[in-house]
Amino acid sequence: MERVDAWRWLLRTHAAVVPAIAADLARAGVVPLAWYDVLLELANAPDRRLRMSQLGERAVLSRTRVSRIVDELEREGLVERVADPHDRRATIAALTPAGRRAVARAAPHYLDSVERHFSSLLDDHEREVVARALQKVAEHHRARP
Repeated sequence: MERVDAWRWLLRTHAAVVPAIAADLARAGVVPLAWYDVLLELANAPDRRLRMSQLGERAVLSRTRVSRIVDELEREGLVERVADPHDRRATIAALTPAGRRAVARAAPHYLDSVERHFSSLLDDHEREVVARALQKVAEHHRARP
């Protein structure tokens, strides 16, 4: 195999699987995948809130569109923006009760879709190797200034 094959297949897999999962969520009538990405980060954050800058760092699918997505989520009542009490220049995105319900409704569909389009296609060993390898690369880049 060529040295760039792993990279090439990572990109092709992402390009194939992400739209398939997004389509499954749309068919299920739950929040769009980009919204789910942001809502899930907030649901897993302390007090279910993050500074906008932190949310931008954590969001996986919509990193460059976080502000616009938070605007959409806010209009739907799923997120609210509040001033950071420690730094008035910063804004915090906070998950609302309706946002928590939206995550709870979407989660089973999301998990089923990930299983169907990705996890079930790999055996236990392959999933472990892929996860460890990608974690290694991600942590390398997260540690860089």
